[in-house]
Amino acid sequence: MSRIINVFILGLFISSFALSQTIDNKSTFSVSLDTFRLYDKVRQREIPIAIYKPKTDKKMKKQKIVIFSHGYGQNKGGDYLAYSYLTEFLASKGFFIASIQHELPTDSLLPLTGIPQIVRMPFWERGADNILFVIHELKKTNPNLDYNQITLIGHSNGGDMTALFPQKYPDIVRKIITLDNRRMALPKTKKTKIYSLRSSDQPADEGVLPSAEEVGKFGIKIIKLPNTIHNEMDDNANERQRKEIQNYVLTFLNN
Repeated sequence: MSRIINVFILGLFISSFALSQTIDNKSTFSVSLDTFRLYDKVRQREIPIAIYKPKTDKKMKKQKIVIFSHGYGQNKGGDYLAYSYLTEFLASKGFFIASIQHELPTDSLLPLTGIPQIVRMPFWERGADNILFVIHELKKTNPNLDYNQITLIGHSNGGDMTALFPQKYPDIVRKIITLDNRRMALPKTKKTKIYSLRSSDQPADEGVLPSAEEVGKFGIKIIKLPNTIHNEMDDNANERQRKEIQNYVLTFLNN
């Protein structure tokens, strides 16, 4: 079975890579960045966010939204700014990007022992709740955005939050794109389009990735990046890796 899945993923990689090469990476817009802190009174929780958006004098109708969730940063802070090669790029293409800082210095550290799907679930649920709160706040402050076209993107632990969200809160987001989430199983649904870029060095836990049959049934796209390791999906990525990830993500968003 694993061999069949590997062959299927390789086929997806080849066909999607050819498609990604047609994307023009030249920026269309310059980008503005604004950082501020939201506050969820119900949970009594502060939520720092960064907004990346295209600079333009023209009003953009039905602007699509991307909510980004960072990988685990040991509560040091600032991780919501650590994927600028991707968030700025997408904003330059006309997307409205909200990047969430999920970890606060006062939070408990992510458990590194025990069954991840059990001990880390409260952290993923908190992240899903953060995402939901940010979406609700954006509706108040930016009512002209297209809330029928929300995409979630997340790396590693943020990818696990992203994978959980449409299962906990269905019918809110159109697509999810995970960058090497390894613990939370990807949703199996036709209501949300599911995409995942996989690293060359870190395998996912059993059951996280769909079977070859499920990939076909639900239209899930899984792409392996043979030259990118797990820890090189943030701003540690080199120029070649950045362009490859940018191209795939933009292809997914435009698909």
